[in-house]
Amino acid sequence: MTSDAPDGSVSEAAVPGQRVLDLLDKAIAVQSPLVRKNIARARQRNPEATPEEVIRNLERMYVSALTGTGAAVGGAAAAPGVGTGIALALSAGEVLSALELSALFALSIAEVHGVGIDEIERRRTIVMGIMLGGSGSATITKVAERTGQHWGRQVVAKVPLETLRQINKILGKNFITKYGTKQGIIVLGRVAPFGIGALIGGGANAAMATLAVKASRRAFGPPPPSWP
Repeated sequence: MTSDAPDGSVSEAAVPGQRVLDLLDKAIAVQSPLVRKNIARARQRNPEATPEEVIRNLERMYVSALTGTGAAVGGAAAAPGVGTGIALALSAGEVLSALELSALFALSIAEVHGVGIDEIERRRTIVMGIMLGGSGSATITKVAERTGQHWGRQVVAKVPLETLRQINKILGKNFITKYGTKQGIIVLGRVAPFGIGALIGGGANAAMATLAVKASRRAFGPPPPSWP
């Protein structure tokens, strides 16, 4: 997913972008084995919960966790005596946490819907497609040359792996543009003094989580009526 400079070395512009994608892959790798535990946690209070109830619980858990992480880091970064370097390091670590929470949420929703995500390419498509929202959905359906409301079911589970690689190449570029730049702005905002960073971090993460929830509903459609 990187572009090489004429002399064969990786260009300056490509390095930060590849770092974003590397963090995403790391988040997916770490969270994939935890999907079923996450679903079990969403069913903990009611083992007889329907798929719809579990999905709503997963959504609430995700929005709450992501919002709390952003606010906590923003508040810590703005605390007296915390230097800018430490504040930036805290915020950079939170970016990975945000990606991990988003990957866990997207893959958990796919699991509840019964969508197979055994290959890494399918996981990438699910996670990036949901995090990119409407633009991700448009890219996936266009490249896959398929129409329909719910790409999570129709595309990811059925299209050939080579097509998914083409989709992910485009999604990766869009992901770098959207989240590489956006997260950079949010990171700087979180180091603002007097608690403003907590408001920026929490608010930005809440907005990102809400968009991902809406995108997941569009991707998969109505919850299954019962468990397989």
